[in-house]
This record gives sequence, structure tokens and C-alpha cells, in this order.
Amino acid sequence: MRIGIDARFYGVKNKGLGRYTQKLIENLESIQDKDSGDEYFIFLRQENLDEYHPKNKNFHKILADYRWYSFSEQIHLPKLLNQYNLDLVHFPHFNVPLFYRRPFIITIHDLILLHFPTIRNTTLSPIYYWIKFLAYKLVIGSAVRRAKKIITVSRFTRDDIAGNYRNTEKKIEITYEACDDLEVESEEKCGNERLKRYGIMKPYVLYVGNAYPHKNLENLVLSFNEISDNNLSLVLVGKSDYFYRRIKKIVKKNNIRNVIFTDFVSDYDLNIIYKNSKAYIFPSLYEGFGLPPLEAMRRGVPVASSDHGCMKEVLEDSALYFDAKNKEETKKAIEKIISSGELRKKLIRKGFSQVEKYSWEKMAERVSDIYKKSI
Repeated sequence: MRIGIDARFYGVKNKGLGRYTQKLIENLESIQDKDSGDEYFIFLRQENLDEYHPKNKNFHKILADYRWYSFSEQIHLPKLLNQYNLDLVHFPHFNVPLFYRRPFIITIHDLILLHFPTIRNTTLSPIYYWIKFLAYKLVIGSAVRRAKKIITVSRFTRDDIAGNYRNTEKKIEITYEACDDLEVESEEKCGNERLKRYGIMKPYVLYVGNAYPHKNLENLVLSFNEISDNNLSLVLVGKSDYFYRRIKKIVKKNNIRNVIFTDFVSDYDLNIIYKNSKAYIFPSLYEGFGLPPLEAMRRGVPVASSDHGCMKEVLEDSALYFDAKNKEETKKAIEKIISSGELRKKLIRKGFSQVEKYSWEKMAERVSDIYKKSI
């Protein structure tokens, strides 16, 4: 087999999609027999070309410096892919060039843009936003129809795709994601010093991720403002951008105390921030999988999550669920997970068991089987 993987999103700087792509390739390398004769061609942008170092002789990195969602992606990427006579290409996102006509599979993590097509999701003007939204519908619709297989990351998203695109159910395959267990120095002093760099003082509850409207951070900070414990902080970890700046304005306008914005943090520091938190709060209104709650559980942190269907599928009975649209319920959930010692012990124990159900290696093995079935 000659397999191409569109890895232009490769790396943690490209958030969840980047980490998914990176873990997929790393684990495919580890499970592939070097004497099998199968060849993998990894297409990267200039910005992440040096970030990927093949560890399997059958994996080759190729420069494909075409920006996502651009005309060059549509025109020049198919020409480059065709040069390698590939039996199959895996696009780990929906942005398959309209003019690429050889066999391919796609991964669809969620249909957030279909369910939240509001101007609040973008910094573009209304006219440009709706043009972009229509282009998105065209590209994803074409990709879904033409794909040999559609990989998705939960039953919830499988049903969502099948409900929005006819005649797709039989070609959808589920491969769950997983979380990493990063090492951290055990000294308490080291952890405290790292926390002080971000202005974090204990005790605190934590959210990690972006601030897009469906993440529901506005409701989270307003709910947190109703909590009577003045010693408790809310730490929001995510790279500063237009959406986080908007949440900062809400915090300032409402004079909400004890909310800490860290901006981007390294994996090493993130591990420390996770491990020292009292609880992880996940108020998202829509997810395709929802990785951060599992990352928190891996580190022995109890989780309170929105009662969204996907989160109940992924976390099962290892989290405290609440109606994330309701400020009073959100407030009560935070207070309960902080104050109830027995609940915390139960959730921590169940959390450790839950994360063991997910493995990047298992995901890669499943994807490898899908490649073989698609050729």
C-alpha cells in the first residue's frame, strides 16, 4: 500500500486536530512492520516540517506548504498528491480538495460549524462569514459523499453525520481518541513555582481549551461569580485570541473576581496545572469527543461536565453532570464537586478506570485496518 496522510495540521500548536494527527502518525509508525512493504507519505507545511521526525523507514515526510481552506489547497495540493501514485489518502479533517479524485478517507471530529453557524464564531464581517460558511458546506458535503470511509470519534458524532448526510451510515467507522500521561517533577516546590508564573494561587478549579462560543465560557464565568467562596479561583487555560479577549471583557464588565487567564502553556506546565487543581469544569454545549476531561481524570482530578450526549458517552459514570445552560446548576455543580469529599474520591477512582478504556495505539490499529478495507 502507498498511503498519504494530510498532516498539515500536525503538532500541538494546532490544538485538538493537531494532536490527533500527531498521535495517529506516531502510533502508526510504532505498529507498522518495517518489512511489510507499505509506504506512508506524510504531507506537512513548512511550519511543522521540522517538528516531525520519522522513526520508521517506511514513513516519508513531504513538504505541502498550502494553507488550510485556501485556493492553493484546492488547486495545488491535488497535483502534489497525484505525483506519489497513492492508493489512499487520509484527510484527518473535512477539507478535501474538490478536484482530488483518487480514493481517500476522512476523519470528521464533529459538525460544530453546522450546529453553531453564528457570526459570534468568527472575526470576519457578516458577508465574508456567510460566504465562508457556504464554502464549508460545499467542501464537507463533497468530502462526505466521495469518501471511501468516514472515521469519527464517537457514536454521538456518527449519528450526527448520518442524520445530516444521507446514505453515509454504512461507511462510518468509530475510532475513539485517548489522552497522554505526561511526566512531571514530584517536588511540591517545583509545582508551586510553576503556578506562580501564571499568577495561580490555590485552591482553584480549571478549564482547558479554546473559548469558542459553543464552549460556553461566558456562562461559566457568570456562574462562578455567584459562588460565595472568595478563596476559590477559576483558571482558564488557552491561547489568547479574539474569543478569549471577549471573555476577559465580560469578566471585567461584571467585576468577576478570581478569574485567571494563563494564555498558552507548555505541556509540562499544563500537567502541573492539571494536577494541582481541585476540579476540572467542562461546560461545553457541543463536542465530538471532548479530550480535556479525560486528561484531567488521568491526573487524578475530579470532573464536572455538561450533560451533553457525547460527554455522557465518553465519560460514562465517571463525572458529575450538570445543565451547562443553567447558571444556577453550573454554580451548584462547582460547589458540590469542591465540597463533597466522598464524591471527589468516587469520581477520582472512576476517572482512573475510565481513561484506561482509551488508547492511541488501539486507535492507530483500528485506522490501519480501515486503510486496508478501503483499498
